[in-house]
Amino acid sequence: MIALVQRVKNANVNIDGKIVGQINHGLLILLGVEKDDNEQKAIRLCERVLGYRIFSDHDGKMNLNIKQVNGQVLVVSQFTLVADTHKGMRPSFTNGATPSDANRLYDYFLQLCQQQISTQSGEFAADMQVSLVNDGPVTFWLQV
Repeated sequence: MIALVQRVKNANVNIDGKIVGQINHGLLILLGVEKDDNEQKAIRLCERVLGYRIFSDHDGKMNLNIKQVNGQVLVVSQFTLVADTHKGMRPSFTNGATPSDANRLYDYFLQLCQQQISTQSGEFAADMQVSLVNDGPVTFWLQV
């Protein structure tokens, strides 16, 4: 399971001209689900993402996590994160979970986040437009 985590000043997800998820100060999490992923990996990734210290303390050092800064989370499914790009001119998605498994684990990850912090989301498998103001810029790839 992969999370591309971006520290943002704000972010939103638009589907067919309607904003379906929107946050201010917080994290935009682009989530990719691989074929061998399961609930335990979702739990571990959620722990890592919400505990990851990427917000500045009073000394300007990255020592605070999303909960400590009272931020928000926006979770967006992104199957392209699981692409194998090592060779050729076209990505391979053979490492990706089936759509039903990916949807189930995406929903599970989303629920885990919602139990701990203010969380918004996109819509699984929808054609979404994601807008954000990356703060820093700060972006991390977390994988379990």
